[in-house]
Amino acid sequence: MNQTQIREFFEILRTANPSPQTELEYASVFELLAAVLLSAQATDVGVNKATRRLFVVANTPQKILELGEERLAEYIKTIGLYKTKAKNLHATCRILVEQYGGAVPQSREALESLPGVGRKTANVVLNVAFGEATMAVDTHIFRVGNRTGLAPGKNVLEVEQQLLARVPQEFLVDAHHWLILHGRYVCQARRPLCERCAVVAQCDSAPMAAAR
Repeated sequence: MNQTQIREFFEILRTANPSPQTELEYASVFELLAAVLLSAQATDVGVNKATRRLFVVANTPQKILELGEERLAEYIKTIGLYKTKAKNLHATCRILVEQYGGAVPQSREALESLPGVGRKTANVVLNVAFGEATMAVDTHIFRVGNRTGLAPGKNVLEVEQQLLARVPQEFLVDAHHWLILHGRYVCQARRPLCERCAVVAQCDSAPMAAAR
């Protein structure tokens, strides 16, 4: 995919969805951090079901500390790896209360130092909560980046770096959402829905690519 095709690709996605949003439900920066931490190897739908119950009772670091790790685990037990996630979220809340006055830090280094928060989670928080042009490469974005020729890479870091280098500046803040949604609903893993893809003409893997 060349630069002209990349620009066309994102212009089409932007026209179809001018203000893309995460499908995780949250009402504060902390709720977003908690939801993303819980979403590893889980669906957004499953996380939302759990956090709708949890956030009514405890939606701040202090309240989750007071809830305790065992009771926290009960609220999120429908999510995969819930015991580990409860331990990490509880430990993260302690750090947020003791070191940051209950606020979520805005630096990558600080975010990645929190238990259960890796590069992808930090990128989501920096992008969604703080408006930074980051790329949280999940399985969907990794697949779309490689399959379309937009950002080929052998691992998630390579794809992230390729995206940051190749996506035009005007699209960077929202690109992560467009790519996730495209991978989730159109460019699916088992069978990409090329027949209903709005950006099929720009894709390196689509049937018409061979004719270019």
